[in-house]
Amino acid sequence: MSRELLESDGGSGQDEGDFNWDDFLEENGLSAVPHHAFKHVDLSLQTGLTPGMKLEVRVRGGSESDEYYWLATIITTCGQLLLLRYEGYHDDRRADFWCDIMTADLHSVGWSRQLGRPMKPPEGVREKLENWEALLETALSEACSAPANLLEGPHRGKNPLDLLAPGSSVELQDSQDPGAAWVAEIEENVGGRLCLRYTGTEGLPEMHARRWLFYLHPLLHPPGWAQEHGCTLVPPAVLRGLRSEAEWDEIRQKISTQEADGAITEDLFKDRPAISAHSFTEGMKLEAVDPSSPFCISPATVTKVFNDKFFLVEMDELRGEKDGAGPRSSFLCHRGSAGILPVQWCLKNGVQLSPPPGYQGQDFDWADYLKKCGAEAAPQHCFPTEESAHDFVESMMLEAVNPLSAEHIHVAAVSKVKGQHIWLRLEGVKQAVPELIVHVDSMDIFPVSWCETNGYSLQHPSKPPVQKQRRVAVVQPEKHRAPPRTTPPDMLKQQENGQSESGQGNGKYCCPKIYFNHRCFSGPYLNKGRIAELPQCIGPGNCVLVLKEVLTLLINAAYKPSRVLRELQLDEEARWQGQGETLKAKYKGKSYRATVEIVRTADRVADFCRKTCIRLECCPNLFGPRMVLERCSENCSVLTKTKYTHYYGKKKSKRIGRPPGGHTNLEGGVKRSGKRRKRRKHFFVHKKKRSASLDNTPAGSPQGSGEEEDLDEDDSLSEDSGSEPQDELLDDSEHSEKKSQPPSPTPTDTTRRPRRRKAHSPSYSDNENRPPSPKSPRGEVPEKLLLDSSPLEWSVADVVRFIRTTDCSPLARIFLDQEIDGQALLLLTLPTVQECMGLKLGPAIKLCHHIERVKLAFYQQFAS
Repeated sequence: MSRELLESDGGSGQDEGDFNWDDFLEENGLSAVPHHAFKHVDLSLQTGLTPGMKLEVRVRGGSESDEYYWLATIITTCGQLLLLRYEGYHDDRRADFWCDIMTADLHSVGWSRQLGRPMKPPEGVREKLENWEALLETALSEACSAPANLLEGPHRGKNPLDLLAPGSSVELQDSQDPGAAWVAEIEENVGGRLCLRYTGTEGLPEMHARRWLFYLHPLLHPPGWAQEHGCTLVPPAVLRGLRSEAEWDEIRQKISTQEADGAITEDLFKDRPAISAHSFTEGMKLEAVDPSSPFCISPATVTKVFNDKFFLVEMDELRGEKDGAGPRSSFLCHRGSAGILPVQWCLKNGVQLSPPPGYQGQDFDWADYLKKCGAEAAPQHCFPTEESAHDFVESMMLEAVNPLSAEHIHVAAVSKVKGQHIWLRLEGVKQAVPELIVHVDSMDIFPVSWCETNGYSLQHPSKPPVQKQRRVAVVQPEKHRAPPRTTPPDMLKQQENGQSESGQGNGKYCCPKIYFNHRCFSGPYLNKGRIAELPQCIGPGNCVLVLKEVLTLLINAAYKPSRVLRELQLDEEARWQGQGETLKAKYKGKSYRATVEIVRTADRVADFCRKTCIRLECCPNLFGPRMVLERCSENCSVLTKTKYTHYYGKKKSKRIGRPPGGHTNLEGGVKRSGKRRKRRKHFFVHKKKRSASLDNTPAGSPQGSGEEEDLDEDDSLSEDSGSEPQDELLDDSEHSEKKSQPPSPTPTDTTRRPRRRKAHSPSYSDNENRPPSPKSPRGEVPEKLLLDSSPLEWSVADVVRFIRTTDCSPLARIFLDQEIDGQALLLLTLPTVQECMGLKLGPAIKLCHHIERVKLAFYQQFAS
């Protein structure tokens, strides 16, 4: 990407609709940093109630007055529904039960004893255990209790992030003195990234009145923290001079009289990393990145040690006041702070160390510098062991905060990786800025589409970078699609007849020209329009290099490149005895790669091309050493994708004779030696974990392509439904056929039963006698369903059938590819749908609307 992008006008006035991450990544051949690389984002998506936590639940006895409480363990969560198991059942699932956190009588562990309520196990536990009192005492002493604020009071059932609502107050430690803190109000919460405004700054300049921090920042605390830990309640130094001391005292008194609502407690910050004791002493030298200007690494000094947790680091400055030196930059650190590095770190990692301002000399030398300063370098043991394992790779894309304008988040590219630090190039900035240096665990970087998911504006390039034309050393494509009209017909015939034998005289390993015959039938996988844009021919040259380039171009010309790569990958049936080459594919921002066997000798090229075409279910002459001028010898012009899919597509088990036009050479491509083995997939894997990066994907296993589950005829899905527009698979002659087909039933009409239904297939109908429904993610009341069978028993096919009865039917392919059965369906939430299915906010909300209907019906009919 060109440097000019940094100078483009990408201010806040940009239209968000002009930028699409999927298109940007695909057009520029880029990949995104995997989602799981951002630990703080993963933590923010977790709910407060997690499997393994224990709580107290009321047990109903034989009479209304016979009520007592017992411990239960959370087995799984499904929105506001909890699957619980009484203490004492151990691994026995038979007594598991569902309850609604909004209506059930649930409390944190220890609540009953505090209020003198009786605790006794249900009858099933009493039958299994005689000494249940001992079990209770053991469980109470070891229990990991669910947070009380998530089970009781007005905040019951809320996600922890929901409690950090605008208007709430927090306390923020001073960035210069950990013994001081000040109150700030939450003005905005963007996916856990908080916009904080210091109390008492109304009417003051905005420059220092606001701060953006992620909620897991170590200096962020709940109200009352300062008093509890003996810290002084005082405004930051940059604000103190803006008001008189009397005014600050008055504001401080108001703060002390305000009562916290109890929503924000220390439990909200329990997932942040613990701060361990350090061994730094005053005067030690080190290398550091200035957080306020993270563009270079320079010498710095430990100027103050506050306690065993915190110390102050100041960037070295050798200029005097008369030389124009301003105030020195300093920042609060702890042992695990990002950006503080041992002396010689830059030298060992091949990074340029910037000398301190005012340093005299051309080359900075640490030994001389320490001697002149009379200081010592901080020993290596003062710093945590640097791990090299992470998922950031050069050229990967992400979203990053602009340190000079914290309210702006930009498209960013990883330009360099050294140890646990990465260099980022921001896109869409108004004025060019140097590359940022950030730690891989920084809370100011986010995965691709994070802004879109959280409804926040993303600063992006106003114009996509111009993609450079790809160059191949030994493979030179010709410029024109067809031979010049001035070429004599006799010469063309001679050329056609002689091309299959060309290259033989150039050596055993020299491949002849490989022609792309764009008039031939392109099959169900390849896009005819993209085939037409390919060069007329590739080669001549080394067989492996030429054929590898040919296959790469074909993969990129596919509707779903990952699917074509899967068809080409090396398998047990390969008998070419050739050379395995790694080919790559990109689809919807994800990367795939697989090992493909390629022939090495010229005498096998023609057969290799023909059989590869058959494997891709296209005309055997689509590409190969022979040019097709007007009429293909395979008579493939009579085939269309619609007719081909009817005879050779998903309905292979009911093939009807030969396709029209006498085409007989494609059977080898559509026959399968056996039924593909079904493979269960774990659903709760983030999208990025299912995608394969360029560096860590095992060769021969392109992920994300998905195994398909066989459905019966009535349930078979059209090719690429839900992932490609339907019209893209049709040529002009097929639009009329598509329009002439009878319209399908209205997806949203759930009262209409399917014409044909298996004995075990679920049916869905409205039920007007049910109690009021909860609100969907859109704030609407979901329509009520009446289910014939429990969703816990639904197969993948049942789930697909249900989705196809809704207005989200194009998404049925995703449920099929990811093998989402009924149990997985009940576990889906809005964040999960967006992450695991890669959906944007609008379609995700629409889909969750229908999922909530199923959850409600399940709870009302089968969970009692």
